[in-house]
Amino acid sequence: MSQLIKQLQLLEADRFVSEDDEEYQVQLLPGLTDEQVRAFAESMPQGRLSADIQELLLFTRGFEFSPLEEILFDAFNQFGLEELFPNSIQLAGDGFGNFWILDINQTGQWGSVFYVCHDPAVIIRQSTDLCEFLRHIQEFGKLGADSWLDQVHGQISSSIWLERKTSKGMTRAQVAKVSSDAVVRQFSSTVPADYLIADLRVDSPILGFAWDTISADGTSKVRKHTTEPIWAFEPALKRSWLSRWFKK
Repeated sequence: MSQLIKQLQLLEADRFVSEDDEEYQVQLLPGLTDEQVRAFAESMPQGRLSADIQELLLFTRGFEFSPLEEILFDAFNQFGLEELFPNSIQLAGDGFGNFWILDINQTGQWGSVFYVCHDPAVIIRQSTDLCEFLRHIQEFGKLGADSWLDQVHGQISSSIWLERKTSKGMTRAQVAKVSSDAVVRQFSSTVPADYLIADLRVDSPILGFAWDTISADGTSKVRKHTTEPIWAFEPALKRSWLSRWFKK
């Protein structure tokens, strides 16, 4: 049995109390059929779906969780913003236009979970992987405002937004081209020198960035590394394409 299913079983067995002092539990949704899992795998980049994700989807396609309504594992490429997340799973939303997105790279590997918020306009690395995200959901059910998920949703989002004018944590490609980090150095060499590089890998010193200070005119001047959560953005001179998209 995979760690994902073990974590789900722990989550399912737990009991939580809502803000209205009502007890609730996670309710698992039915799993996919073998045929549906095969079709889902074929839709992935490179037609790749790891054994633990296949096992997860056969077990359940997601679950109901009162504060966030549903968490889904099969909502592939439903989020949009393909320039930023070419392939993704829209795991959950907060009901106010903000979402938790699992990034899938071009080899089909499932990666980190990101919180994409439109107000304030920030993107934050929430969890290292899906299993950690499930632990963060469970922690949120128990601790509420003291949980990591709630801190990202509130305090950390606000802090990153307030620091937006400094482009804190982002590096000009001209500087990144001589970085000691080979991945950043090689990626930066593929974009113009004035582009801003945002590195949200697990070992990165930053958790997120404000996207109103990046992206320019909606002509796909955003590039993502093929296998890592690293982006290059043309510096914004006007209101960003992400802002315009959310206002549609």
